[in-house]
Amino acid sequence: MTETTVRRFGEGPLSRASALVYTLLVVELLFLATTVPGLAGLVLLERDPGNVPLAALCLLPAGPALSAALYALHHRRLDLTDLRPAAAFWRGYRMNVRGVLKLWVPWLAWLTVLGTTLANFGAAGVPGWWAVLLVLIALAAALWGANALVITSLFEFRARDVARLAAYFLFSAPRVALGNACLLVVAAGVTLVATEAALALLGSVFAGALLLNSRPVVAEVTERFTVRDGRPEDSRDDS
Repeated sequence: MTETTVRRFGEGPLSRASALVYTLLVVELLFLATTVPGLAGLVLLERDPGNVPLAALCLLPAGPALSAALYALHHRRLDLTDLRPAAAFWRGYRMNVRGVLKLWVPWLAWLTVLGTTLANFGAAGVPGWWAVLLVLIALAAALWGANALVITSLFEFRARDVARLAAYFLFSAPRVALGNACLLVVAAGVTLVATEAALALLGSVFAGALLLNSRPVVAEVTERFTVRDGRPEDSRDDS
């Protein structure tokens, strides 16, 4: 078999589809492996308002794992003969774990406060419209978190700069925000209909959908905030 034949085999449409499926499967397995302790605790927890802080604690490992999945999928190889999703996942995990946790921990803490407040809303004795306001705040926080996760996974910025960019794109990229809101609705539906484990089994698929939906954000960050003199700076590559 000649080199030309091998190249055509690895770059054809069927081969690219196979490469995508293989990458998703490997990333999913690694995502589950890095979130097993928290996932096990989350599945065992009863759906009780008092368990909201414990659920947030169980979700701590999910931040770095999702970041590594986003990194691996962003840098995935299209050639079936040159696939290294596991190496890309672990590289993304090592590079991003500290930066992600700086944002993931306070984000989870804020959502925990909102979730606990909503779960015990009846005992607060405040007007009903406060519940609507809290839901809107929680939705905005979730969408901000999605933007922040994508940005900190693919680019090397300070945490405060990531926070500002994530907030900026909530308003400057409404289509991305709407798409991410749809993903959140689907994720919530899967969790309610099935279990948290079912959602975890689709972790790489949701990461891929988030990455695909966030392409305008990634493109604008690359063009406006990382490119100087024609060369990208502060972006995370797979070299």
